[in-house]
Amino acid sequence: MPISPSSAAQAARENVAQRLRELRADAGITGSELADLCGWTHSKSSRIENARTPPSANDIRLWCRACGADGQAPDIIAQSRNAESMYVEWRRKVRAGLKQLQDSYVPLFKTTKVFRVYSSTLVPGLLQTEGYATGLMSLITAFREIPDDVAQAVAARLERSKILHESGHRFVLLVEETALHHQIGDADAMAAQLGYLLTAGALPAVSLGVIPATGQRGIWPMETFHMYDDTLVSVELLSARVTLTQPSEIAMYLKAFEELRSMAVYGASARALIVKAIEALN
Repeated sequence: MPISPSSAAQAARENVAQRLRELRADAGITGSELADLCGWTHSKSSRIENARTPPSANDIRLWCRACGADGQAPDIIAQSRNAESMYVEWRRKVRAGLKQLQDSYVPLFKTTKVFRVYSSTLVPGLLQTEGYATGLMSLITAFREIPDDVAQAVAARLERSKILHESGHRFVLLVEETALHHQIGDADAMAAQLGYLLTAGALPAVSLGVIPATGQRGIWPMETFHMYDDTLVSVELLSARVTLTQPSEIAMYLKAFEELRSMAVYGASARALIVKAIEALN
């Protein structure tokens, strides 16, 4: 079962806290004594040790110095920074608008050879048409109350999606059938989007699978996630994007993806479900 992204981020924070706690124990000093040596309150030491407050780089340096372990500070600081970077608040990423967020993915896209995308609620971004993307980004902009650069963001997304036609990349895309029935934008925009999906699966580098809404499942629907080769997983939550790089976590998402992939239908069977969604618009 895939680890909850927020739990994975918290686990990384707890690993940092555990290292600091062990340093203090090995030094034979109490939390109160460490607080006195660092010049802060005992409650701060407790919050850091219990992973309730992430330590700053300076906090870690003072902690290691108090424990006679200055040499360990650089490694723990790096570990702490990695833990905090796992959980990136969407508000920080999109505060300047959505175009910047779209552009931030370009270097990763260029270097990725195999894209694996599972989407439970929306058409995957790589396959979104202009009207659909405009409807979606307009909703996001209004909900998050961020600067309106929808037109520029949509243009950036469409430009980024041209990678579907570049050599050296392969795309394995899975979408839940229910996502085909969530109307984004007006009916015309939704019809155009579904119409595009009828041909997108025929692109040479694309494998498009639709997971039927009926029938017994081998694994439950889960949060949307993107896998970039076998080195990085990006999981989308309402409040954050979580980036996972630990091999064990990547392996777990790969296992889940393969389970989901085995449940999907392809070719004519997938097109039949898309046509069903188009007919439901009328």
